[in-house]
Amino acid sequence: MNISHIKWLSGLALGSTLLASAAFAAATKTYQVTGPVVEVTDSSITVQKDNEKWQISRDKETKVTGDLKPGARVTILYRMSAASIEVKGGAKGDKAAAKDSPDKR
Repeated sequence: MNISHIKWLSGLALGSTLLASAAFAAATKTYQVTGPVVEVTDSSITVQKDNEKWQISRDKETKVTGDLKPGARVTILYRMSAASIEVKGGAKGDKAAAKDSPDKR
C-alpha cells in the first residue's frame, strides 16, 4: 500500500466517524425509569415508580435481557414520540398579522 492509499483510507475512516457522530447527536433523547414490574403484556410493560405506575409500550424489537415477569426490578430505556399533533390556534402575533393582511379588508 502506498501513502496515497493510506491517506485515502484515513480520510474515509474520519468521514465515517463524523457521519456516525452526527447521526448519534440527531437521535431522539433517551430516558429511563427503574422499578418493579407490575404487569407485562406483548405490547406493554407497567412499572411502579414511587406512587405512580408507568406503562410503556413495547414490541418484538424491544430488547429484553433476563427473566421479565411481575415483581422483577427493571430499568427501562425509552424515547418519547408523538402519536398525533393537533394545532389549536396560531401564535400570539398571528391575530395582528391577520388583521393587517390585504385579504382581510
